Amino acid sequence: MNTRGRYSVIALAALLLCGAVVALFLHNSERGSHQITMPAYGEPTYNPLFALRESIRRDGGTAQSRRQLDLPAMQLQPGDTVLMLDDPRLLTASQVNGLLDWVQFGGHLVLRAPRPDDDLDADEDNLLKRLGVIPHEAFARCQPWLVQGQEKHQEFCSGSRFALDGKTRIERRWGDGNEDQTVAWARLRYGTGRVDVLGDMDFLRNGQGPADSGLRDLPHRDLTRLVLDPNYGKGTIHLIYAMEMPSLWKTVIKRGWPIWLPLLLALLAWLWARSQRFGALLPSPREERRSLLEHIRASGELLHRYGKAPLLYDAVRQSFLARLRRRSPVAAALTGDAQAHAIAEHLQWPVSRVQTALQVPPSRDDTALRERIRLLIQMRNQL
Repeated sequence: MNTRGRYSVIALAALLLCGAVVALFLHNSERGSHQITMPAYGEPTYNPLFALRESIRRDGGTAQSRRQLDLPAMQLQPGDTVLMLDDPRLLTASQVNGLLDWVQFGGHLVLRAPRPDDDLDADEDNLLKRLGVIPHEAFARCQPWLVQGQEKHQEFCSGSRFALDGKTRIERRWGDGNEDQTVAWARLRYGTGRVDVLGDMDFLRNGQGPADSGLRDLPHRDLTRLVLDPNYGKGTIHLIYAMEMPSLWKTVIKRGWPIWLPLLLALLAWLWARSQRFGALLPSPREERRSLLEHIRASGELLHRYGKAPLLYDAVRQSFLARLRRRSPVAAALTGDAQAHAIAEHLQWPVSRVQTALQVPPSRDDTALRERIRLLIQMRNQL
């Protein structure tokens, strides 16, 4: 079989194998559909009132979402509604005065009564104090909410409760009759407008799953419609969902950990690799403390100990002769007695002394070795 035939057989076998795998998969698989709730993305992840805004728009109303209260940009009209999700005690004095002036001429304001706070409650001009609302330490108590055709519901089970000091006329209240005289919801009259104060706004938020269906729950929609009733359909509903901007560091730590955590681990690994290992410290290597003269003396002592004294003498003699060749080339070119006479004449030394210095000392005569090395050094220094 030639090469083309073999390739054809291999391709046919591969096709048959793929066909068998597909047939087996189709035989053992059953096509079906499942409904899966996908996690939220985009605006619903940071705007808890997104579902409320879309529900109002689908109902034919006009609704706008804002992160912060901006009275000049909102251009509030008497038939408008403002719903604030965060603590109303964070408003400035000018914002409080602007809101109350607008409510007095037909506006509808929806607030949340938070838990007591000594620092925030100390301000006598905050919005809650101006309306006669007193945050209370009482624990939240569920209120029954009955809707025709629906199972019995419980609302205002979380959040907080509040009391009223009677400064503002009360049009409607829900949840009093207890010993602490606290309520979960109250509608106050302020001029020709109304202010709704709620101890809990969870039913207005986006649903967080099967346990918290949010506005997908019909009783929640009916309760929301009741809260927004005074100006519903008359004007624009402004939904303020985050008056206090979240901290940058808090946002980075909470949402940016997929980036900063690997970078932090990489930095720690790099520091660990560059740092000294834990454990006993190794002693530093001992530095050489001997000078050149100490090395020369040690080498000479070693040669002398092993009977190599002539090598020491020869090294000094060669040093003397090297300088003699530079200072007196004629004397360096001579040999024997002629060289000794020439050196003696140049140095003005006795000839016998020069001859003694140029003679190799006996190997075991230390006195003669030291004497001749001394003479050679003197002769070298005088050249």
